[in-house]
Amino acid sequence: MADLPFVDVPAAGGTQAAVIWLHGLGDSGHGFSPIVPELSLPTGHGIRFLFPHAPQQPVTINGGMVMRAWYDIKTLDFNAVDGSRADEAGVRQSAAAVQQLLDKVIASGVPSERIVLAGFSQGGVIALHLLPRLPYKIAGVMALSTYMAVPESLKTEMNSVNKATPVLVAHGLIDEVVPVDAGKAAFNSLKYAGFQVKWFEYRMGHSVCAQEVDDLSRFIQTQLLKKPD
Repeated sequence: MADLPFVDVPAAGGTQAAVIWLHGLGDSGHGFSPIVPELSLPTGHGIRFLFPHAPQQPVTINGGMVMRAWYDIKTLDFNAVDGSRADEAGVRQSAAAVQQLLDKVIASGVPSERIVLAGFSQGGVIALHLLPRLPYKIAGVMALSTYMAVPESLKTEMNSVNKATPVLVAHGLIDEVVPVDAGKAAFNSLKYAGFQVKWFEYRMGHSVCAQEVDDLSRFIQTQLLKKPD
């Protein structure tokens, strides 16, 4: 499996922790990388940010147009009986590629428990797929404007390694791309499975707002730095 290319935002000071942030459909690692200064982290925070690029592939709902995507989307129906909203094989392939990137960051000297995994929309699907299946504990997960692929497989495939890992699930109340109910369903699936999830909602569409950025900053600082005041 080829390594995922990524935008690398070096740590301020020596690298002591990392955030791996996955973009949404048709975007790239460059899309979210400008958020780092907006997080207003303390001077010398020591957090390296990696924004990987999804592979280029045709996307069915976009007429087969080739774009960066973590998996194919064949239908806009979140209730599709065959689960084709999120191509399961594609989700699993991208999840394996992201786990390979996690492994590389860990091998570089950052402990797994000092890594936060974040994802927006499609990227969030990959983050939520990995959380219950990773073989090592991570510091936290931020799942933004997203949903869960193959929730029916959670019971048989999950392990307990990250049961105590804090998970932030955030969604816009007027999301026109991923309905808020799909985000709540993902939240509830993890909650009922015993994971430590917290729900955040905002008066916004399929995007990120200033209040959310503040909450993300607080989450990152709480998990990777001393707790902010």
